[in-house]
This record gives sequence, C-alpha cells and structure tokens, in this order.
Amino acid sequence: MRKFGISIRIVFLLLLFYCKSTTGPSIPEVTTVSVGDSPFRMCVNTSTNRIYVVNTADNNVTVIDGATNFTTNVAAGNVPYAICVNPNTNKIYVANKESDNVTVIDGSTSSATNTITAGNEPYQICVNPNTNKIYVANHSSNNVTVIDGATDFTTTVAVGNVPYAICVNPNTNKIYVANIHSDSVTVIDGSDNTTTTVAVGNAPGAICVNPSTNKIYVANINSDDVTVINGVTDSVTNIIAAGEHPYAFGVNPSINKIYVANSLGDDVTVINGATDSTTTIVSGEYPCAIGVNSSTNKIYVANSISDDVTVIDGTTDSTSTIVVGDYPRGICVNSSTNRIYVANANSSDVTVIYYSD
Repeated sequence: MRKFGISIRIVFLLLLFYCKSTTGPSIPEVTTVSVGDSPFRMCVNTSTNRIYVVNTADNNVTVIDGATNFTTNVAAGNVPYAICVNPNTNKIYVANKESDNVTVIDGSTSSATNTITAGNEPYQICVNPNTNKIYVANHSSNNVTVIDGATDFTTTVAVGNVPYAICVNPNTNKIYVANIHSDSVTVIDGSDNTTTTVAVGNAPGAICVNPSTNKIYVANINSDDVTVINGVTDSVTNIIAAGEHPYAFGVNPSINKIYVANSLGDDVTVINGATDSTTTIVSGEYPCAIGVNSSTNKIYVANSISDDVTVIDGTTDSTSTIVVGDYPRGICVNSSTNRIYVANANSSDVTVIYYSD
C-alpha cells in the first residue's frame, strides 16, 4: 500500500513538472519599486538591463537595476518630461521641459555627464542609434534640436506649429514630427536635415513607425482617426477610423499590427498593417500608454483612471487585467527579460510585472 502511495506521488510530481515545462510562464506576478515623485515616461536599455524613469516633480531620473530592482537617482533639469536611450553608446537623454535643456547620463556610471541647451519646452525625444543622433521636439519654439551624440554639438531644424510627438525610422534615417496645432507632420531627412511637410488629421498628438514596412502612423486626437504615411513617398495612403481621442501607440513589427490607445473611449484600436482593417478591444479607463513585447506577442496597456494594465494576447485578442499603482502614466517592456515596468504617477512607484516558471 505504501509502495502504491509513493508511486502515485511520483506520477503527480512528474505531471506537475511536465505541465510547468511545457506551458512556460503564464501567470503574471508583480512587485513594486519606489522611485521619485510623479514618475512619468520611461525607457529601457535591454543590453544592460537598466530601466530609466523620469520623476517630473523631483527633477531627477531613477535608474532601476533590472536584475535586483535596486535603484539610483540621477539629478536632471527642471521638470524632466521625456527620455530615450542609445543602446549602442549606453547614453541616456532626458528632455527637461521647464529648463529648456537635455541632461546626458552615462549608463555605465549612472551619472550626468553634460547638459545641452535645447529649444523652448523640450517635450519629446528620440534617438537614431545607427547615426548616434538625438532629436528633441521643442513644444513652444516650433523646432527640433538635433544632438550629435559623439560631440554633443547641436543643430536646429524648423518644423510646424507646436511639435508634440516624434519618432525615427533608423532603417531609412528619417525622423517624423507631429505638429499638433498645424495638423501636419514634418519629415526630417537625417542625412542633411532637409524637411518635407505632410498634411494629416486634426490635432496629431502621437506618432509611430513600423520600420519593417516603412509605414508611419499618426494619431489625430480631435478627428478620432489615424493617418497612414508611406515612408518611401512621404504621402498619405489612408485615413483609418479609431476610437475617441487616440492618444498613444504600440507597434509589433513581427506581426505587422499597430495598437492605438483611445483615452476617452476606454478601448484599443488594433490596425492590421497589411490591410488597414481594424478591430476594437476593450481596455480599462483612460488608456494612455502602450508597451509591446514582440517576442511573446503580448501588448500591455496602462489605464490611468482604473489603475490597472490590460494585457492583450496578440494572437487571440483576448485580454486580462493586472492591478498596478495609483495613476499609471508610463510603461516600457524589456523583451530580453520579459519584464514590464509601469510608472505610477500618484503613488511614486513602478510596478514590475514578471512571469516565473
């Protein structure tokens, strides 16, 4: 009888091990990391497993060690508002909205190495790692500051009225600036800083690029639609209806799908990049930021009012919900570790979502 009981136990353990090894990580777990006051935007260097969080009310950046969740704070300028990283140089660039400059952080030492003058109210920032150029959209001076990452020298490029969002296609060396008050996108040729203007919808407030298809997507906040731009011709190819107040994007180049967070509609519009057809997925209240893990085909939507994250399965469009901190405003994904980081503005912390075997 005892021998039979032992056999049953062995079979049970083998089945448990088999289930774990074949299903893989499926149940999310969370932990909380304290950061500065009013954390907002974030970025991650997957090469070093470091996460960078701008704390707008503390005028600093919290650096999270992804392996240990230990933190270091680095002083920035006045009201740090946007951040990006060049993984090739391990340098981080912080746009300081009220001090009109950019803080440069050395990722190897987690220390500020320079402060670079930008335009009036630097609002968004992006980097082309292939050329080591950084682009800063200056909200109130209607221009973009171009920083040479090798020298920290700058050039200024005139754009439209109130540049509000910016992105880059590193494959084509083109930079796209959404000008919210002139209903246009300025296309900057990174090789010589010449520009082209493309008319879009009403109040373009977010922009993204699928580098695999060389298509650019512009979220028009007031006309509740998305303008699609052909990156070869710099011409509009389609206008796609979205939900109410499209506010943020996520792109999965692997499956050619674009995710649009409709902040006042409490849903996400999913665009099939091959056909421009759409589906709608219900999210939490006021979705305002999206992170995509192309490796797992999971999409993470930060919902500010309902204090949670909607997880979308990119294969089935099924969803689940993870409770996070108070007023989540920023999100980023480390695809190398399959960890998701959510900046909670009102609770001054970051929720780390992870999957254990």
